Amino acid sequence: MKTLELLPQNIENFFSSLLRPLDVMTPVEVEKVMTEPVIEITKTKMESSLQYICGSVAAAITGAVATAAVYIATRPPPKLKRNFDLNSQSEELPGGEHVRISHLTPKAPHVSYIYEDAQTLYECMIRGCRVSGNGPCLGWREKGSEEYSWIHYKDVIERAKNFGAGLLQYKLKPGSFVGIYSTNNVECVLTEHAAYARSMAIVPIYDTLGPKAFTLVVNEAEISAVVCDKEEKSLALLNDKSEMPTLKLIVQIDPISEAAKKKAKEWDIDLVSYKDIEKLGEAHSQNVIPPKPDSLACICYTSGTTGSPKGVMLTHKSIIANVSAVMLQLGETAPGSSDTMLSFLPLAHMFERCCQVGLYMTGGQVGFYQGDIRTLNEDFRTLRPTVIPCVPRLLNRMYDKIQEEANSSKIKKMLLNMAIESKKAEIEKDIIRNNSVWDWTVLKPIQDKLGGRLRLIVVGSAPIAGHILTFLRCALGCVNAGYSSTPRMPDGVILTPVETQLNIVFNKMLFSFDNVGPPIPCCKIKLVDVPDMKYFASEGKGEVCVQGLTVFQGYLKDTEKTESTVDKDGWLHTGDIGMWLPNGALAIVDRKKHIFKLQQGEYVAPEKVENVYLRSSYVCQVFVHGDSLKSCVVGVVVPEMEILTQWCKEKDIVGEWSKICQNQVVKEFLLKDMTQLGKEYGLKSFEQVKDIYLHPRVFTIEDGLLTPTLKTKRLECRKLFKHQIDAMYRNLA
Repeated sequence: MKTLELLPQNIENFFSSLLRPLDVMTPVEVEKVMTEPVIEITKTKMESSLQYICGSVAAAITGAVATAAVYIATRPPPKLKRNFDLNSQSEELPGGEHVRISHLTPKAPHVSYIYEDAQTLYECMIRGCRVSGNGPCLGWREKGSEEYSWIHYKDVIERAKNFGAGLLQYKLKPGSFVGIYSTNNVECVLTEHAAYARSMAIVPIYDTLGPKAFTLVVNEAEISAVVCDKEEKSLALLNDKSEMPTLKLIVQIDPISEAAKKKAKEWDIDLVSYKDIEKLGEAHSQNVIPPKPDSLACICYTSGTTGSPKGVMLTHKSIIANVSAVMLQLGETAPGSSDTMLSFLPLAHMFERCCQVGLYMTGGQVGFYQGDIRTLNEDFRTLRPTVIPCVPRLLNRMYDKIQEEANSSKIKKMLLNMAIESKKAEIEKDIIRNNSVWDWTVLKPIQDKLGGRLRLIVVGSAPIAGHILTFLRCALGCVNAGYSSTPRMPDGVILTPVETQLNIVFNKMLFSFDNVGPPIPCCKIKLVDVPDMKYFASEGKGEVCVQGLTVFQGYLKDTEKTESTVDKDGWLHTGDIGMWLPNGALAIVDRKKHIFKLQQGEYVAPEKVENVYLRSSYVCQVFVHGDSLKSCVVGVVVPEMEILTQWCKEKDIVGEWSKICQNQVVKEFLLKDMTQLGKEYGLKSFEQVKDIYLHPRVFTIEDGLLTPTLKTKRLECRKLFKHQIDAMYRNLA
C-alpha cells in the first residue's frame, strides 16, 4: 500500500507545475517551482516507497527519473519559426484598385515554381527520386497484412514509362485524354505519370457522377481509354458503350472475368488487364515525350451539383505554381523526404492530388489506404504517417469520439481538460510539440490511433469549427494547416488561392475562424464593388477576384461559361463576397450567387432544390439553408394553406393555422412529400432537406424577405429564421 504515496495529494498542481515550461509560467509560478518543486517532494516519497521494495537500486532509478522529469519540465521547448507575420499577412498595391498580394511575393516575385528542376508534374517524380536517393515512393497494404509494401522511385518511373508505351501501342497519341475511374491505389499514380511522360492529360472521374454525367464526360473530353480498378466499373462503361463512341480501350486493374471479356468483344472494345499493358510497353519501349509547363495536365470535372459537370482545364504550370507557393508559405513545416503521407481522400479531388505532388517533389512517400474507410484506423496504425490531407468531417468524428470517451469518467475528463489547457498555453507561445509529459501520458492513446508520428494535417474541402481545430492541434501535437476553401465556391474554380491555398495556423487562427488567409505568393486578389448588395471595395468589401498562375485555363469546350467567369484582364470572379481583416487576411462574408458547400465538400445550389420542392401542391414558398460546418441542408416552408387545411380535415387534425404549422404529424407528412418529390426529380441525398420548419405567414416584399422581383432575400431569411435553423441542426445532431 505504500505505493500510494507516489501520487501527490494535489494531482492537478503536480501536473500543472511539472508540465508547463518556464517561459509559459508567470514569474511567481517559476519561483515557486524552483524553490519548492513538487517533483522533489515526489522524489522523496518515491525513494521511500521504492526502497521499501527494491532498496538502493530503486533509489538510483528514482533519482534518474526525477532528474529527467525536472529537466523536461524546466527546459523551454523550441518555438516554431514562421516566414511571415501573422499580424500583417498581405499588402495593398498602389493604383487604387485595392489589389493585394502576399508579403512573401516581394521575396519571390510571382512564384511559378520553388525548385528549378520541378517545373512540371513529370519532373516532380524525377526530382523526388534524386533527393530521396531512390527511396520508397508508393506503398500499399494487402488485406490482412500487418505491414506496407513499397515500390521505389526508379521503379515508379520505369513502370509508368512502360505503361505509357503500352498505351501508345493502342493508338493513343500525345495530347490524348486518359480517364481514371478508380479508388486511390498505386496504379492510379502510375497511370497519371505515364500520361505526363507522353504529354497526355488525365481525366479523373468521380464515382458519384452517375451514368448520364459519366457519358457526358467521356464524350466531351473524347476519352479513348479509361483505367478502372474493379470489374463492376468496367461493366458500367460497357453498358453505356453505345452512347460513348470515342471509347476504345478499358484497362482493368483487378482480374478480368470471361463474361466481361465476352461482353467487351461484343461491343468491339479492348478490355485489357493493367499488367498486360505494362508488359506490352516493356516489350515495345519508346522514348518519353516530356510535357512543357504550359501543357495541359488534367481535366478536372465538377460534381455537377449546379447543372451539368464542367471540365476545368489545368496546366502543369498552374498546379506546380500552386503547390510551390503553398510550400513556400509552409516554410520549415513543408513536407520533405523523411515524410510519409496516407492517401485516402479521392484522387479526383485536386486537394488530394496537390498534396501528393508536394510529397513527390520533395522525395517523400505516399501509402494508400485499403479502400475501405471502415479499416482506416488500421491503416493509420500500420503506416504511421507524418502528413495527412484531411476533411473536417473526419476530424469532427475524431473530436466527438475523444469527447465521448473522456465523458465516461470524471478523472479522464479532468486530465484531458488539463492537458488541452496546458498545450493551448504553449501554442499561444508558438510552441507546437508532441513530446511533453502530457503527450506521453494523457494524449498518447489519441495520438497512437493516428500512428503516433503525425506532425502536419492539411485540412481541406470545407471549413472546420474553430474549437475543434484548436482541440485537435493540442491533442495531436502537430501543425494544422487549413487548405482554405470558401464555403460556396462556384463549380470548377479549382485552383484559386481561395480554393487551394494553405492558411497557416501555427499559433492561433487569425481573428476569425471564417477567414481564408492571405493570397498565396503566385497570385493577386482584389475585391470588386457589388452595389446592389451594398458591398464596396473602398470599404474593404466586395466580390473576390483572383488573378495569377493558379487561375484555371477555362472550361473544356465551353467558351461562354469561361468568359462569364474570367474577364478579359484575367481576373477570375469567384462569386464570393469577401472582406479584408485588419491583419491582411481575407474573410468570406456572403455569396453573390447562392451556392454553398457542405461539411463533406459537396456543393448545393439552393434555388435548384427550392424549385423542385415548389412543385409540391402543399408548398407555397420554401427557403433552403445550408451551413459549411454541417453535413446536410434544412428548410423553412410556407405551406399552401387551403390545400394543407383540407388534408388536415381528412386526418381529423383541427386548430388554428399557426397551431397546424406546429403539428409534428403535419410536418412529417410535408417532409415526406418533399423528399419523395426530390427523389423523382433526381435530387441527390445531400441536396434533400433533412428537417423543416413550417412558417405560417407568406414571405412578402413588405416584410423584407422578397426582392421587388419576388426573389428570396437569403441573407434576411437567414437572420429572421436563425433560431429555427439552429434548433433544426441541434435536433439532427
